[in-house]
Amino acid sequence: MMNYPLLIPRILERANTFFPYKEIVTREEASFHRYTYGDLTQRVARLSNALRGLGVKEGDRVATFAWNTYRHLEAYFAAPVMGAVVHTVNIRLATEDIVYIINHAADKIILVDPDLVPILEALAPRLESVEHYIVMTGDRDFLTSLPSPLNYEELLDAASSDYLPADLDENAPAGLCFTSATTGRPKGVTYSHRGIVLHTMMQSQADTMGFRERDVVLAMVPMFHANCWGVPFSAAMVGASQVLPGVRPDPQAICELIQGQRVTLALGVPTIWVGILDHLEKSGLDLDFSSLREVLSGGSAVPSSLIKAYKDKLGVDLVHAYGMTEGTPIVAYNRRVSALDGLSDEEKLALAGKQGMLVSGLETRLVDEEGNDLSWDGESRGELLFRGPWIASEYYNDLRSQETFIDGWYHSGDIASIDRNGYIQIGDRVKDMVKSGGEWISSVDLETAIIAHPGVLEAAVIAVPHPTWQERPLACVVPNVEHLDTLQKAEVLDFLRDRFASWWVPDDVVFLDEIPKTSVGKFDKKLLREQFKDYQVSR
Repeated sequence: MMNYPLLIPRILERANTFFPYKEIVTREEASFHRYTYGDLTQRVARLSNALRGLGVKEGDRVATFAWNTYRHLEAYFAAPVMGAVVHTVNIRLATEDIVYIINHAADKIILVDPDLVPILEALAPRLESVEHYIVMTGDRDFLTSLPSPLNYEELLDAASSDYLPADLDENAPAGLCFTSATTGRPKGVTYSHRGIVLHTMMQSQADTMGFRERDVVLAMVPMFHANCWGVPFSAAMVGASQVLPGVRPDPQAICELIQGQRVTLALGVPTIWVGILDHLEKSGLDLDFSSLREVLSGGSAVPSSLIKAYKDKLGVDLVHAYGMTEGTPIVAYNRRVSALDGLSDEEKLALAGKQGMLVSGLETRLVDEEGNDLSWDGESRGELLFRGPWIASEYYNDLRSQETFIDGWYHSGDIASIDRNGYIQIGDRVKDMVKSGGEWISSVDLETAIIAHPGVLEAAVIAVPHPTWQERPLACVVPNVEHLDTLQKAEVLDFLRDRFASWWVPDDVVFLDEIPKTSVGKFDKKLLREQFKDYQVSR
């Protein structure tokens, strides 16, 4: 066999060779920016040459601090093409974490969207390694106090359009993404060219996301979140059209994009899909979503009730994916295998609520606290371990690696069961389990059940201290608009009593206007636990 390196530039070259006419659309303030893969390739060449001109060398980190736009997409390819590493900085992190990860990565360049410049202006004196700030705008008169700012379009205009990819080792780093820091400081994960290309090939298979040339793909996943789940690479590899939601997209904007651009595949986290459904119900809009063949949800567990609502109300399949930053990110996808076609509708819905089957190319284990392998019987619960060619082997310059990467396996921290057909069901994160009287209670199982109540919009369950049982579950609930003033604690608790053992049922319910979210749209249980650390059960 030929020793042919797997490199990101090959993905771009394929898109430019076979699909130069396919469109990339970015939502802007009052219009849309439209261009093609052919245009993208030319501008990637200019940006990579501009970075070379600024002294960026192979292995240097080039940071982005930006929304999902065509300029951000250009950076996704330009840095790896010339051998640098694109570091996508999470714009929603706390300022101290932003300072930490930029300094830890030793970023040499930061490309920043204009509306995010004020954040970096305040932080710039503390950013130790940054030599240049590139403002991603064509406005020649843009004013900023950033030291020696550069204008993106002026840089590209002055740069050569000659496409000059670096001669790279496929194992060289191409991307860097930090975890969202639910505990401690964020941890950096480096993605190699080889790992990204293999992940892209897997993701395009029919029984995973099945990217197609005919698709119009809308990535609501932020481009700073685990490589945007690989969407920019997978779409480019197959020649799918891409729709980028731009600056601060809200549910209305997303709905308009789906309808107006005839989107076929949309990807986001559960909070986005809950928000869209809530917006449609409140607004009374009757939009045409008939172009959608599928909506993909990942990042956290998807309640079966939400899957059913999308099917019943919009006629859209909402499909579960499972992954993590350390997995590039996809490790499982929920397609129903043909052997299960005979299930009842109720059983099919329950299956759709699972995280899915391990994707091809990876291995997994289910182990107990002593590291012993557990049965795939759908009942035994343990921690999920993974290994494979796009699974990280360590954190970037971080001693915490030894706690997570052990004997060639990544220890996910996710507690799960695996049924006889290989479908993974996440029970909880280790740190989010409630240990009451020495017995474990799954916060995820309780949340899924509570959200099924017709009066509930969102629910998060956390552990609160208890003098007798050490910990007890507390349900934090956001009522939906129709039940804001009517939903009662007893109603929620009674809804759970037939579904769980009595000792699983939360001791109390608190009603909130909103459940706090992390930077990537997950429930921020760390913040909830801090908020209710002194909570006294009322019953």
